[in-house]
Amino acid sequence: MPGPREKLLDAAIAFVADRGLTDLSLRALAAELGTSHRMLIHHFGSKDGLWVAIVQEVERRQLAAIDDLSVDPTLSFADAQRAWWAHISDPSLWPSERLFFEVYAQALRGRPPTGAFLPGAVDSWLEPTARLAEALGLPPRRRGRSHGRAWR
Repeated sequence: MPGPREKLLDAAIAFVADRGLTDLSLRALAAELGTSHRMLIHHFGSKDGLWVAIVQEVERRQLAAIDDLSVDPTLSFADAQRAWWAHISDPSLWPSERLFFEVYAQALRGRPPTGAFLPGAVDSWLEPTARLAEALGLPPRRRGRSHGRAWR
């Protein structure tokens, strides 16, 4: 059973996925969630702490979705990639994708607290994606090689 922090985090994620984070005050978010800004600070430490928690949880959920995919061994790699694209381009995921790119753009501009998000924004997807590709029959990637040429 989720505790108060998890319930607030879930509600905050639902709200910001629809509205975005840019120019959202902690007081305005608290009012939308039916709580106080002090309660949000109690659970997350600060506005920045809440933004970081939101981004980390959304990213955790998206990465977990890769591991939840069932691999159909009858599909070619190309057909499996088309199925994956159909999954990730589903309109139901658009709010999370908008939030990801909003935070990514802010991180590229060096806006606190999003800078902590930047180093793993792409790398965090490599290992789960490689596992999925191997499950679809692709040979494991040789470190330091890409398409037969050494990486520079």
